Amino acid sequence: MKRLAFLLAGAMLLTAAGEPAHYQSSPERRTVHDTRDWGPWAGPFRDKLVPSMMQDFGERYLYAPANAALPPPAPSEKRVVFLGDSITDLWDLARYFPGKPYVNRGIGSQVTAQMLVRFEQDVVALKPSAVVILGGVNDVSGFLQVESTEGIVANITAMADIADRHGIAVVLCSILPVTNTPDADYVEKERHPEQLRTINEQLRKLAKARGYAFADYQSAMRNSAGLLRPELTRDGVHPLPAGYAVMAPIVTSAIDEALQHHRD
Repeated sequence: MKRLAFLLAGAMLLTAAGEPAHYQSSPERRTVHDTRDWGPWAGPFRDKLVPSMMQDFGERYLYAPANAALPPPAPSEKRVVFLGDSITDLWDLARYFPGKPYVNRGIGSQVTAQMLVRFEQDVVALKPSAVVILGGVNDVSGFLQVESTEGIVANITAMADIADRHGIAVVLCSILPVTNTPDADYVEKERHPEQLRTINEQLRKLAKARGYAFADYQSAMRNSAGLLRPELTRDGVHPLPAGYAVMAPIVTSAIDEALQHHRD
């Protein structure tokens, strides 16, 4: 306290002597009190995750060793990087795309701002021919960061901009629909199905305007109410193997289209 008082007194003396007072352009930071009950799993997970993100917001450390060990693509190889959150992270690409030079760079619980931070390291540096971008469902839940529809689309657009600058073909993906389940009756409240549909429509328009391929998972995986078909999921968000089996041919077609346009 004595040191603080001394510093404040010194600042007042400087000001009185004609020196400029302390200047700060930005307003004071807000104080946020998180009263939301995150539950027995998500609560401890967030408590563990947040301090780590303060050191590495994009969690670039996770794939750094794998990236360093991955050799450059062969001259004829058409490497494709799948970038995303847990829906990508849990996708066994070798099983669904045997023999394909596909690289999984999904990280569970990530938001699109984190994907953007690590795009250079986890995509560009791997020298792929194409990138498959799937993200946004975590942004709307507010699990790590609350983001608007416009912000989510802007983050994905920025990733596509980077890919364009490096000559990487782009596949944009619609966010999967979600649904409540007997074990997770809160999913629709947290994941905002209508907002997800709005984001998907904007991504579709972006793909059309720029000539990107578009993997439309939403149309193939929703029921008549616009929600994720219950036989494709257990928790209302993540696909079961049957869900990935629906997704695989959709993204295969989109990758083929992207690479064809890239060659043209």
